[in-house]
Amino acid sequence: QVHLVESGGGLVQAGGSLRLSCAASGSIFKIDTMGWYRQAPGKQRELVATITSGSSTNYADSVKGRFTISRDNAKNTVYLQMNSLKPEDTAVYYCNAGVWINSLRYINSWGQGTQVTVSS
Repeated sequence: QVHLVESGGGLVQAGGSLRLSCAASGSIFKIDTMGWYRQAPGKQRELVATITSGSSTNYADSVKGRFTISRDNAKNTVYLQMNSLKPEDTAVYYCNAGVWINSLRYINSWGQGTQVTVSS
């Protein structure tokens, strides 16, 4: 009923930049918090950054000052601008959104993931 589609991943050298996008579509009444998570090989999925519907943001310590999360509520889209990338940022990045299907039903939706690889 709700689909999150990520784009913008790829291969970049250390110190470079990438911008991830995630567009939500489907039966959407309202979207609350949106966010980005990542999972490196052999590691658990971890929070990268979140942004509320009122644009309050939260970042993992490891990305503060380098990554910026933003959203366009009119387009149901969340972005992650990643600067000064490091090899340890290499992971599959997942988009997440808390979506109200209607006034009574809330679901936690995930995208399929996009690979980010940072070479040293």
